[in-house]
Amino acid sequence: MPMNKLLRNTAIVVSILTAAFKPNAFAIDSESDVYAFDDFPLEELLKYPEWFKKSFLDLPDDLEEAVQNDKRGLIVYFGQKRCAYCKMLLDVNFGLSDITTYTRKHFDIVPIDIWSTEEVTILNKDVITQREFAMRQNTNFTPSLIFYDRQGKEALRLRGYYPPYQFRAALEYVADGHYLKESFPDYLARGESGTAFEPGDLNEEDYFIPPPHNLDRSRFPGQRPLLVYFEQGNCHACDILHGQPLRDPAINRLLRGFDNVQLNIGEKTPVITPNGEKTTAFQWAKDLGLFYTPSLVFFDEQGNEIIRVDSVVRFYRLRKVINFITSRGYVAEPNYQRWRVNSDF
Repeated sequence: MPMNKLLRNTAIVVSILTAAFKPNAFAIDSESDVYAFDDFPLEELLKYPEWFKKSFLDLPDDLEEAVQNDKRGLIVYFGQKRCAYCKMLLDVNFGLSDITTYTRKHFDIVPIDIWSTEEVTILNKDVITQREFAMRQNTNFTPSLIFYDRQGKEALRLRGYYPPYQFRAALEYVADGHYLKESFPDYLARGESGTAFEPGDLNEEDYFIPPPHNLDRSRFPGQRPLLVYFEQGNCHACDILHGQPLRDPAINRLLRGFDNVQLNIGEKTPVITPNGEKTTAFQWAKDLGLFYTPSLVFFDEQGNEIIRVDSVVRFYRLRKVINFITSRGYVAEPNYQRWRVNSDF
């Protein structure tokens, strides 16, 4: 690892350990701290903000009311009552007055509990449980938000927690109608959201497979699952991932059972994808619809994508995802949420 990366990661670890002994370790002092928090299930149940819609769980009616009130559409929030990532969204993102004001002006938010057996009428008029609704939508990670426009069409989906600057961009992307003419990654790339690809050294791990990157598994299956890390230089979230979760002994040991490949999302490094396509790291990330770094994409031995983690991830969630793959739970149950139900979470 380059010395500048080593020093930076050491500083990160020290700062987090120091914060852990403060009276309120969950408190966020700056937007850069949104990548470092304890993601173990909360002891106290979360409460929705008072301004979330008091819905009768009839989404067609909720959407109609939003349109009548001149909103841009409806946001369906999929959450859990003990989810640390949900707490980050509710406390940090919605703790910022500009985000709350903008959201309330342009959208109504209807909360869904992904474990609830209470029924909801979804937009196609089906009546199903909230749990089944979440499973149908593959909301593998909470919080997940699906933005529906005034016609009831999905405009954007955010799966997992994203920092305030990207969340603001998502709100504007839908409210201003950009979703009608460009993808969210393209919108971010040309905007002033601080998401432009940055040059700089990537964090190195001794288990990363060096180039050339021939990841083709379409002709001959791999011996192990494949994990592709899409990162970029000068990426604080990437530094946190390498300096903390990847340093965890259990996670580190499990990851050595994968073929691990690191790609710079902003470079045109030649790559042969798991399905045998010749492309570049930049183009492949674009084709996958990635806009967040680091994004971790898991593939099976035949080159099929199993699951991706393309939002903020900490120790508890990463261990669960790795266990989903190393236990081969995905073979019998591809739906991550349903697997969690069957495996007692």
